[in-house]
Amino acid sequence: MPYVNIKITNEGVTPKKKAELIQGVTKLLQNVLGKNPQTTVVIIDEIDTDNWGIGGETVTERRKQGQ
Repeated sequence: MPYVNIKITNEGVTPKKKAELIQGVTKLLQNVLGKNPQTTVVIIDEIDTDNWGIGGETVTERRKQGQ
């Protein structure tokens, strides 16, 4: 049973886009590894940009600086 955990910042990803991610990842595992889509689990975690750091800074601060 494949388990995929996708972590993204919580910056307005629509339910439709999340459904597309889930469907796409499930299909990819089926096509590439022959995994059963009925037993494939996909979890999307949305992380607040204050809780995500890159290069010693939060994503919130990087966004303010235009990075």
